[in-house]
Amino acid sequence: MPLDLSSDVVTLTAALCDIESVSLDEAALADAIEEALTALTHLTVTRIGNTVVARTDLGRGERVVLAGHIDTVPLTDPPNLPTRRLPGSGDEGEVLWGRGTVDMKGGVAVQLRLAATVPAPSRDVTYVFYEGEEIESEYNGLLHIQQQRPELIEDAEFAVLLEPTGSIVEGGCKGTLRIDLTTKGTAAHSARPWNGHNAIHDLADVLSRLAAYEPRTVVVDGLEFREALNAVGISGGIAGNVIPDRATVTVNYRYAPDLTEDDAVAHMHEVFDGFTFAVTDNAGGARPGLDLPAAKAFVDALGVEVIAKQGWTDVARFQAMGVPAVNFGPGDPNLAHHDEERCPVSQLESAEAAMLRWLA
Repeated sequence: MPLDLSSDVVTLTAALCDIESVSLDEAALADAIEEALTALTHLTVTRIGNTVVARTDLGRGERVVLAGHIDTVPLTDPPNLPTRRLPGSGDEGEVLWGRGTVDMKGGVAVQLRLAATVPAPSRDVTYVFYEGEEIESEYNGLLHIQQQRPELIEDAEFAVLLEPTGSIVEGGCKGTLRIDLTTKGTAAHSARPWNGHNAIHDLADVLSRLAAYEPRTVVVDGLEFREALNAVGISGGIAGNVIPDRATVTVNYRYAPDLTEDDAVAHMHEVFDGFTFAVTDNAGGARPGLDLPAAKAFVDALGVEVIAKQGWTDVARFQAMGVPAVNFGPGDPNLAHHDEERCPVSQLESAEAAMLRWLA
């Protein structure tokens, strides 16, 4: 069934959710979004795989990006679709229940409503509906745009990623670095350990450094980012009667966006001086850019709380393309991917109203 962009934001969110779009299976939803947007004569629509980009071209003095991913994590068993409107608990009020209501088809519905109901926004808008956010980076639609058609995004001054934030603004994001730090010993029978050297015991120094580490709290563009350094995995040993000749601890460093990816690696060399390690993942963070006029206008128009994003999101991909970005969208992020995923109806409505204040 075609999407009806004239329906209210809650009904539209339900319609989007009810078109299943688990990662790598977004084609049906991308088709529906492309069809609905192509019917809007004030937009120029481009499709790259299962990613759809729609742009206004009004000659405004400023261009902004509104972006949201259209894929979801897998459904539950039994499936948490089709969506249902239900009484909420506590102060939730009425909720829309089902996979995607939080992460993040509520935000996508807000984008579509704006595209349909604001044909002459106060600044030019690039709407991005992208695939493959919930899985490996190689499938991410923003990455595909960056590789194939970067001009579709790079001419923007500012971007809003409509990920769930509980309808507050979360600026920028922290970077994330993972390393595998390995110690090497000599295998021996555990009854005669003096014939070997225990690699697991050598990790004691690593773990003591982690326990004593005092992470930074850094203010970037007016927002406070709290760094974190933690062991997130440990392995070693091959049998209960063998002195282990190899042991590995996996460390995750969540670093503030004032550091580059190379800065983060250099800091790990400082912390673990004397040890060797391998970098297994490193994704840089993103500055909020709240000192920029476009960002300030956004925050002023919404009139909501602004905090730092303490995790990593695709706003970092925008920064890589030279576009500062923030996170703002309906839904409690703690309910993303939850079996009982649900979004208060009032948050869907208030998120749309807030974005209208900015663009209308």
